[in-house]
Amino acid sequence: MNQTSHTGNGALDKGEIHGSEQSKRLEKVIPPGSTIGVLGGGQLGRMMTLAGTNLGYRFVTLDPTPSSPCGQVAEQIVAGYDDQEAAKKLAERSDVITYEFENVDAGVAALLEELSHVPQGSRLLYTTQHRLREKRAVEAAGAAVAPYAEIGSEQELREAVARLGIPSVLKTATGGYDGKGQWVIRSEAEIGPAYAELSKAGTELVLEQFIPFVKELSVIAARSPRGEIRTFPVAENIHVDNILHASIVPARIDQEVQREAERLASRIAESMEAVGLLAVEMFLTGDGRIYVNELAPRPHNSGHYTMEACTTSQFEQHVRAVCNLPLGEAKLLTPVVMVNVLGEHVEAVTEAVATGRWGEVEAGSTALANVVPKVHLYGKAGSAAKRKMGHVNVLCSDVQDAVDFIQQTTIWRNQLI
Repeated sequence: MNQTSHTGNGALDKGEIHGSEQSKRLEKVIPPGSTIGVLGGGQLGRMMTLAGTNLGYRFVTLDPTPSSPCGQVAEQIVAGYDDQEAAKKLAERSDVITYEFENVDAGVAALLEELSHVPQGSRLLYTTQHRLREKRAVEAAGAAVAPYAEIGSEQELREAVARLGIPSVLKTATGGYDGKGQWVIRSEAEIGPAYAELSKAGTELVLEQFIPFVKELSVIAARSPRGEIRTFPVAENIHVDNILHASIVPARIDQEVQREAERLASRIAESMEAVGLLAVEMFLTGDGRIYVNELAPRPHNSGHYTMEACTTSQFEQHVRAVCNLPLGEAKLLTPVVMVNVLGEHVEAVTEAVATGRWGEVEAGSTALANVVPKVHLYGKAGSAAKRKMGHVNVLCSDVQDAVDFIQQTTIWRNQLI
């Protein structure tokens, strides 16, 4: 901080003004009864709204799709994410603004930060929107990432593959989710096609060494502007076709690994001065090493289990964090397996809600005796294969009971946990 506290005429200098503004931001509390603006109208915004409404907050969302999932439970401004006039309207109606996805237009994010109170700021977005910047930030926090190389040409890719080995994973530095924007290179013959395909995105590319992991883990960390941090229990994640299929909590790992994963998530959130939620996805190797794979500065699919299984849900915690309220306890109340409902599953799950029959599992059967399925459907207008339409939190006394139930339903065919 600038040590010269006053100028010659007694006015505050710029250093102190900046410090004063920062202090006010750290101290500002958004009380219940205020309006929270949400940039993005998807299912994360919907569940955030439902949780925040219980605390007395009102919500308004900006999303281009009429009657978006969030727009069904909150006021909605129907406009594109790059529409600056719509962003101004959102700012006018909101006491605080958050976002439910990280691919926010940089110009709109900066405008909102200027016009309104955006405690998450734009710096964290700037970092997590770009894989190279994200990796450097994770390394700066003292966590390990897979060895990587920035790729600017096919020749650089060939040299990096020779150095990092096969298989390796080529990714676009920006964009991409659920396996999009990446190519696992399994032979030298794939180098040219992989570069040709991913370079079409017009962004930098990054090559990552393939980590032979034994489990995929994630930890959701919450941090408030005042610096309070809470972490949720570690989730063990199962992916099918690069889409999250199930999250198992408690994760089937030893306690030392659990503690280290939570410690890393907390340290990264603190190092990056995150506000709100930060999802930290990790790989666990056979020799017990943990590598950070990706970050998401928002509620995360792998944290949906918290809705019934924890003392505070990730969505309530996010609201608490961005409003600078005291954070809630994040203790696990019951073992749980969260399973995603994709377009190909939604009809059977909807029928289960109506009839109590879960695929081939009859209502009242022994398979249901030790589990309690809690269904969350997102209200999306159109259903398509591989599109996330909802999730089910299967509460249980032992995660194996939930795993057995999910597989016996036959709704999630050929998707073993």
